[in-house]
Amino acid sequence: MLKLYDYWRSSAGYRVRLALNVKGLEYRRTAVNLAANEQRGTAHLARNPQGLVPVVEIGEIHLTQSLAICEFLDEVFPRTPALLPHNPDSRAWVRALANLVACDIHPLNNLRVLNYLRDELRLPELRVNDWYRHWVEQGLRDMESMIVREGVSGRYCFGDAPGLADCCLIPQLYNARRYECDLLACPTLLQIESHCLELAAFRAARPECQSDAPKAQRG
Repeated sequence: MLKLYDYWRSSAGYRVRLALNVKGLEYRRTAVNLAANEQRGTAHLARNPQGLVPVVEIGEIHLTQSLAICEFLDEVFPRTPALLPHNPDSRAWVRALANLVACDIHPLNNLRVLNYLRDELRLPELRVNDWYRHWVEQGLRDMESMIVREGVSGRYCFGDAPGLADCCLIPQLYNARRYECDLLACPTLLQIESHCLELAAFRAARPECQSDAPKAQRG
């Protein structure tokens, strides 16, 4: 049995939940409360010395970093649908889309960065939110342009089956709405999102569907 340690509103954890669900893998989920700083506790640091989520546990193995986990799942459980296409050029393209979110947008806006802006640099909440929206809106516009330019999307970011890029896009759009980002420049991404959310695998991974989500958030 795969074990997933994550937090209901962690974007990186959300990506891995989507990957597990899309591939139809059974797993047991354990919440790590980032709001209560549980990720810095002894038990979690034994799983991940970085003190971050997600972590996937398989026997004695502890896997960290969301994209590394997703690619591991695709390699070890090569069932349809694959998260990455077989053609090397296409695989590189899908990885580029996934990295645009996971490496270019998300690191500028994760909880550690926002807390540093608030607590250490003493920025008012209005300016912190401006920072968040700036980088998310710019990154999503870039992703929209890349997909439109290449013309490789179908119902999803690449073709007509969900994959790794979709597992990264959907959590980022979820967070964009939390911060009231302007998404008018991203009609292709929003269309892809609507197709993803038609799938039970994507709906079940939504933050408000997780057991540790506050009752007021649950749908």
